[in-house]
Amino acid sequence: MGSLTEEKQKECQLTSAHLSSGENGHQCMPETRRPNRTSSFSSKEFSESDPLFHNEFYGTALASGTISEIHGQEMPSESVWALVIQISFPFLLAGFGTVLAGMLLDVVQHWDVFRNVTEIFILVPPLLGLKGNLEMTLASRLSTAVNVGRINSSSEKWNLIIGNLALKQVQATVLGFLAALVASALGWILQEELVVNHVALLCCCSVVTAFTASLLQGIVMVGVIVGSKKVGVNPDNIATPIAASLGDIITLGLLAVISQEPYPYITYLVCVVFLCLMPMWVILSFRHPESQKLLFSSWEPVITAMVISSLGGLILDRAIIDPKLEGVVLYSPVINGVGGNLVSIQASRIATYLHFHCPPGELPDDAKGCYCPCRSFCTTGPNGRSAQVLLTLAIPGHLVFIYTIYLIQGSPDPPTAVFIFFYLAAAFTQVFLLLGIVDVMVHCLWKCGRDPDSFSIPYLTALGDLLGTGFLTLCFLLMSLVA
Repeated sequence: MGSLTEEKQKECQLTSAHLSSGENGHQCMPETRRPNRTSSFSSKEFSESDPLFHNEFYGTALASGTISEIHGQEMPSESVWALVIQISFPFLLAGFGTVLAGMLLDVVQHWDVFRNVTEIFILVPPLLGLKGNLEMTLASRLSTAVNVGRINSSSEKWNLIIGNLALKQVQATVLGFLAALVASALGWILQEELVVNHVALLCCCSVVTAFTASLLQGIVMVGVIVGSKKVGVNPDNIATPIAASLGDIITLGLLAVISQEPYPYITYLVCVVFLCLMPMWVILSFRHPESQKLLFSSWEPVITAMVISSLGGLILDRAIIDPKLEGVVLYSPVINGVGGNLVSIQASRIATYLHFHCPPGELPDDAKGCYCPCRSFCTTGPNGRSAQVLLTLAIPGHLVFIYTIYLIQGSPDPPTAVFIFFYLAAAFTQVFLLLGIVDVMVHCLWKCGRDPDSFSIPYLTALGDLLGTGFLTLCFLLMSLVA
């Protein structure tokens, strides 16, 4: 009788589960496949596609990579107009942030410390590039977690957030120190002279700036991503541009203020304190398995990106002493920032698409075969539409930023037609190349089993810095020839 009663209870449970799933329009799933609402993230029942925050706008993801459908959609469905509206505001906000950063750099280049320690200009692109290495990567990673799901309880949500913020502080401290060493080495090669006091100043200013800016921006990013989900806005469209809008002006402002500190020993002391905090951040990053794994595996892209950005800084350092390239300092944060913002949006969207449609190591059918550059812009899928929108926004966006600089500076002469033509040609070429590269890079990383959210954006923003600074320098050289 006992066994018969147990069998009846099991049948009742299966029947009620079937009816419940039928009422909600979902396919019935075996009990072993259902996420346990009280289990920890480390349980093997969870995968990357378990929902982080449940919301009908995004649908519900089931375990083991199978996606349930709500209203016939497998992932967020956006019209072109919704895409344009969601991207435009944060894109313009980020652009105005780069405008302010460029104008600030144009002012501080005449300060004594920037004239005496010229290696600071080599340091500027890597420090500004930390928003791509760290802030945008964090934004993309958490945006994907929001859309396709990683956790299912409040405790796991905060473990994920705290673990990722702690990981970012470890990376910011190490990268700030390494960026200063690379800038010192490149300056030594160029000038054939190494001043120890300059190296110490660069290391301390870089570490303090990177640490402080990373902490402030990370906290803001978490609020933006969680808030965007609650109001029904796709965080893939807004998180990375907002990270960029804050990154440039905060980082450059901190670098300018800290390098002007009249009592350098205070900066040295703060730098030592931040370095001593490293073990605490390492321990906190172990609170979540994903951040624990990234603590050991995420150094390759961020260090490589830092070196690539330093090459852009080398171009900027040479441009300072050439009167023909006087405008490069003013416009380099703008062209670099806009290119990085647009390509980061696309990278985050493609990563979310891949998380929804196939497991790591496999590609969806529309991405198989030989790559064709037209695929990035001519397809009718969501990634093709977003690439078209992002490329279209580049020209009007840059026109707005050029005339914003002109109006704020109060220059008596407006930008010339020759300058606008060469500048827009350089900016358009940069964005076009980046959007083509991101399509190849993200799919290749996914096929190799690597998370594009953690690996692609550092490379892409660093390439954006190098291409932007290079094309902008070429723009001013061509202008000098035409003149």
